[in-house]
Amino acid sequence: MGGFFGVVAQEDCMFDLFFGTDYHSHLGTRRGGLAVYGKKGFDRSIHNIENAPFRTKFDKDVQEMQGYMGIGCISDYEPQPLIVRSHHGTYAITTVSKINNTDEIVNTIFNNGNSHFLEMSGGDINPTELVAAIINQKENIIDGIHYALDIIEGSLTMMVMTPKGIYAARDKYGRTPMVIGKKEDAYCLTFEDFAYRNLGFEDMRELGPGEIVIVTQEGVKTLVPPGKDMKICTFLWVYYGYPSSSYEGVSVEQMRYNCGSSLAKRDNVKPDIVAGVPDSGTAHAVGYSNASGIPFSRPFIKYTPTWPRSFMPTIQSKRNLIAKMKLIAVHDLIKDKSLLLIDDSIVRGTQLRETTEFLYQSGAKEVHIRPACPPLVYACKYLNFSRSSSEMDLITRRVIAKLEGTEDVSDETLQAYTDPESPKYDQMVEEIRRELNFTTLRYNRLDDLLQAVGIPEERLCTYCWNGKE
Repeated sequence: MGGFFGVVAQEDCMFDLFFGTDYHSHLGTRRGGLAVYGKKGFDRSIHNIENAPFRTKFDKDVQEMQGYMGIGCISDYEPQPLIVRSHHGTYAITTVSKINNTDEIVNTIFNNGNSHFLEMSGGDINPTELVAAIINQKENIIDGIHYALDIIEGSLTMMVMTPKGIYAARDKYGRTPMVIGKKEDAYCLTFEDFAYRNLGFEDMRELGPGEIVIVTQEGVKTLVPPGKDMKICTFLWVYYGYPSSSYEGVSVEQMRYNCGSSLAKRDNVKPDIVAGVPDSGTAHAVGYSNASGIPFSRPFIKYTPTWPRSFMPTIQSKRNLIAKMKLIAVHDLIKDKSLLLIDDSIVRGTQLRETTEFLYQSGAKEVHIRPACPPLVYACKYLNFSRSSSEMDLITRRVIAKLEGTEDVSDETLQAYTDPESPKYDQMVEEIRRELNFTTLRYNRLDDLLQAVGIPEERLCTYCWNGKE
């Protein structure tokens, strides 16, 4: 995943750019970057943020960089923003993307005369560089941006900063958000709308799917109007989004309360306490508690002084270790208790199994697990939720392969495992419960999840749960 923030101001924009970008630190763990344009032209800085927060790494840069326009990003993958010199002139570009047809696009660009791409350390092409190369295939930037939105399979939202202003484009199906804020002397562009509120900006509007605008000191102008079809990622509300965010007018925190409430209304267990796995599980647990009347408690506290967020390594075993070390148990709230624990989701199941085992070792009598979303049966094709190389990393797919006796399972069979009314669904859930050693396991239903969001189903992407595009 990743996040971004852009500013066009009458005066220096660095304060707003620095803090607005920093407010996206929950969306990425590997690279942070800032690019500005002012009287001295373009300037840029990129740092590795895997072992230190964005603010620490960029504290010196923010004192030295100046400009009245700027774009910043937090990335979980590629170094960016990039500064590109082409027949369009010089521009800076940042993206949030997942490009599934990279090889096809690269071959097309090579055939059109592009000489080379720089490889990153893992051997991959920087996706933001690829987007720039696509833009450069056209005679002007607007056509180039539109072309990139059109040919990329996956998702793409971007900002392109030129001396004229910042061009901004939301993914053609609106899978990721783009919001504009304004104040007396500046405009901003952002992934997370809460990122500008403490900086004095007010809501202006959200870009629609595929909409392209240019933001200058004079205002905001639409260059390509939004399309009609939207498929915004539902997982934004369940997991990615910060609690104070809203997408399409729907509050993340309120949606999570709604999810917890719907889980409670379908449940029949009577634990002593309800708890959430911090942080995204907490609001779900409060919603469950309020609807059920079962007390909410915090048997886990996240240690924030040195781990305010996840500086996660890419090696899964190390990720599991760090996730475990961040949570500190409150033994008096665990011993001899029946606990109902809500997490945002179950992906591989490793961390939640270790958490459950720790609870038993700490004296818990029962551990009932309630994921806030349905079973993840399909690997996401549209956002970088996980960079796993195989769908078999999902615990659901491993269990389905075990039950079916093969990994080569037809889509028709997979669909049966996504239906909460089918025997195969019950078999899958029971096998997951047994393997992970939960007392009981009940997932949120997709129909309840969609109702919790409150946006028409046809405007929401639910691919990871039901395989429907």
